[in-house]
Amino acid sequence: MSKQTNSILVLTLAAMVLAGCEAAKSSNPTSPSVAGPIAGVNITAPSPVAPGTGTTIPAKEQPITLTIQNSTTNGQRPITYTFEVAVDGAFANKVVTREGVEPGGDGKTAFRLPDALAADRTYYWRAKAVDGANQSSYSEAPSFAVVVIAEIQAPLPLFPIGAVAVSSLSPEFGVANSARTGPAGAIAYVFEISENESFTAMVAAVTVAEKTSPTRFTLAQQLKASTKHYWRVRAFDVNVTSPWSLTQSFVTPKAVAVPPPAPPPAPGAACNSSNPDTIIKCERAKYGHMSDGQMLEFLRASAKSLNRNAIPGGAFGILRKSGGANCGGYSCDIICADQGTNQRQHDVLGDAEGAQTAGWGSPKTYPNIRVDVCEIQ
Repeated sequence: MSKQTNSILVLTLAAMVLAGCEAAKSSNPTSPSVAGPIAGVNITAPSPVAPGTGTTIPAKEQPITLTIQNSTTNGQRPITYTFEVAVDGAFANKVVTREGVEPGGDGKTAFRLPDALAADRTYYWRAKAVDGANQSSYSEAPSFAVVVIAEIQAPLPLFPIGAVAVSSLSPEFGVANSARTGPAGAIAYVFEISENESFTAMVAAVTVAEKTSPTRFTLAQQLKASTKHYWRVRAFDVNVTSPWSLTQSFVTPKAVAVPPPAPPPAPGAACNSSNPDTIIKCERAKYGHMSDGQMLEFLRASAKSLNRNAIPGGAFGILRKSGGANCGGYSCDIICADQGTNQRQHDVLGDAEGAQTAGWGSPKTYPNIRVDVCEIQ
């Protein structure tokens, strides 16, 4: 047989072998060596689950895990997933690519990145399903940001501490401002005060904006007397909250006995003082709601008590009006001194038609008064 005939025979046999291989690949779609794509096979794109668009991820909480809702396929070949992470939405600058990620068994697939991403950057991620012959389209590409979040340390309580006895039922509290790292925002402190150490008997919770250290405030309410109280504090900004401080305690003072109010003076009893306001209120206490006649009696008695106690600015009297019939033709609420343009008039009874509150008003003088006759008592 000639060399030419042998060559033709070898080529013919090779062609037959290759044709047989192609026929085997086409007839077994699950074979790893199948040539694709396989007609009629459809694989849906996976759906991103987390992180979603706009998610902010603290840099210290890395590496990040990407999660998708699994694809579906009408083909016979098993699916794996390809994940990509890039710094641009067009995926021209990829920072992570991982192929062959096996699907999860709960309808979702999670892929934890092998390394931490650089902070203070925005990233985009996507995934697709492949079966070795066919593949899905890429999923949507959510974006997320990796940021450095501030860390705020617990504040240090300064006062009151150590079960100290405080002098007020409304004590002052103070803390050394919290140390912080990273881009912290405006910081405030929340104080909790309780009657037990487990803070289940809370009596106050107060939020105070940070001040130049120490941050301090005085409690606006009064606490229970002769009682041990516990308090703690923590700092926070819009993103981060510190741990609670160590719990501190203090003891409130004993309750101060308040003497009962002095009984009102009996009618006719003397009202003596060097303070004209005290005299006026003493005389007023002898009456309930006064009629016009009683108001005139009150004014006469007040003017006499002022003169008896030698109150400066006297002698004092009541003002006889040139017109009007109320209070017997006298002013119902004025005690006067002197005459003419030297006259001084003290308003001693507010709201004559209502509460009739008594007090020693500052004198009004000419030309801001209508001058009438002052009848000295």
